[in-house]
Amino acid sequence: MEVTVIGYWGGFPNAGGATSGYLFESNGFRLLIDCGSAVLSKLQQTISIDQLDAVVLSHYHHDHVADIGPLQYGCYVTGLIHNRKKTLPIYGHDLDQAAYRKLTYKNATIGIVYKETEVLEVGPFSITFLRTTHPVPCFAMKITDHVSTVIYTADTSYQDNFIPFSSNADLLISECSLYSHQDGKSAGHMNSAEVGQLAHKAKAKQLLLTHLPHFGNHADLVAQANEQYKGKISLASTGFVWSSEE
Repeated sequence: MEVTVIGYWGGFPNAGGATSGYLFESNGFRLLIDCGSAVLSKLQQTISIDQLDAVVLSHYHHDHVADIGPLQYGCYVTGLIHNRKKTLPIYGHDLDQAAYRKLTYKNATIGIVYKETEVLEVGPFSITFLRTTHPVPCFAMKITDHVSTVIYTADTSYQDNFIPFSSNADLLISECSLYSHQDGKSAGHMNSAEVGQLAHKAKAKQLLLTHLPHFGNHADLVAQANEQYKGKISLASTGFVWSSEE
């Protein structure tokens, strides 16, 4: 399995960047997890639009879905240009019906519901969901190709049930919106110390910090998480690649 960071900023993209978007590849299948602001532009630096096989969305905040509309136009126009009929599946929860209904666009994309209690099979990937603590319904994901396993926390404040959910993950992709002295509970976000604690207790093999803040020194996030977790810690950046073969 290979994971490429397409976007990693929280809230809004900085100049030249993008918010949440992660490309998972295994056995020739390409899966995009979340599709935030500017993700479509950045995605095309790695693959073309028509090479994308599926999308799964954690929730419907703009920094995770803002480029779904542009992606739908991209799929539609690309199909016309190449005279190719391909409908891209976009998986999302239906706890927000208005947002879910927008996932289907002409014959270019089709919205498909995933359920919290069911394993979603998408290409070579099996995805298990965990509802997070966030102001709107949001779901973390355990994504496996049955060789390696990656946890994506999506947006959440700290919760103990993340520990068994993330146990022995090959990679933990965790939101890290705040520094250790800040409390993100009311906003539904984690700080660097909480992320380090989660990685340590779950015995994750590697930790990738993402959904990064627009203030402070990001190197401090790594140092603060490292006080709790002694494994390998990386900061997300555009084009960052993790491979299970490393």
